[in-house]
Amino acid sequence: MIEDDIAFQKAVNHEEKLLTLCREKNAHIFHVTLSPDPTYKVFGSAEFGLRAMIPLAGTWKDDSQDIHATFLPLPGELVVRERTGASVSSGSMLDSVLRNNGINTLYLAGFETHICIESTLREAHDRGCNCYVVTDATAAFNTFQQEYFEKEILNHFGKRVTTENILAEVNA
Repeated sequence: MIEDDIAFQKAVNHEEKLLTLCREKNAHIFHVTLSPDPTYKVFGSAEFGLRAMIPLAGTWKDDSQDIHATFLPLPGELVVRERTGASVSSGSMLDSVLRNNGINTLYLAGFETHICIESTLREAHDRGCNCYVVTDATAAFNTFQQEYFEKEILNHFGKRVTTENILAEVNA
């Protein structure tokens, strides 16, 4: 569904830098994917929206649910697989992990900015977290969706930061 391959690849490159930095600094790293059962029962019998579209499209079948080789988790990095919605906290144990470890500041990076990142941002904000979206390490399906999120949504629930901003802060 990615329409802007160049923006997507730029986000991947920035994510690689960000992940390397986070590992160097021993930050908490959470990898999120979705591994629904083959019948998609977790989504119920939705008539519309993502819960209806995902089973129809056969999303997350076979190896499409796997984490890309570039971002494979290292020992000690949590992998969240059992979520039930667009937000990484929806139906997962992530909220408990964050609370149990006193984590209330999140840096979000990844894909489908206008869906998963936005849903996670809104939910984390509502739970009292300070949220930063690493905008150059995120990508939507197309540039319009990414720009709309950054201009119209992000400032209501979090702050924008770039990989360059984070690197500069760490190296200061």
